[in-house]
Amino acid sequence: MSRTAEIHRETKETRVRLRLDLDGGDSTISTRVGFLDHMLELFARHGRIGMELEAAGDLETGAHHTTEDVGICIGQAIYQALGD
Repeated sequence: MSRTAEIHRETKETRVRLRLDLDGGDSTISTRVGFLDHMLELFARHGRIGMELEAAGDLETGAHHTTEDVGICIGQAIYQALGD
């Protein structure tokens, strides 16, 4: 059984596309927020999780919308990938 998920989220402030594979794989991460990219790369590498993530957000007001929506998407993806 494949433990993968794809999540797409679009709000007024952000657009997030995520593909997650709990059983590993390559990771490409681009949120346009340097520290967030770094932390997500570490999360994927040390968790042995495959993650393709692209996020664009309203960075003029800060990175909080991007960070928040990426976190929501990762939570939804993990929940979906685990299934029953």
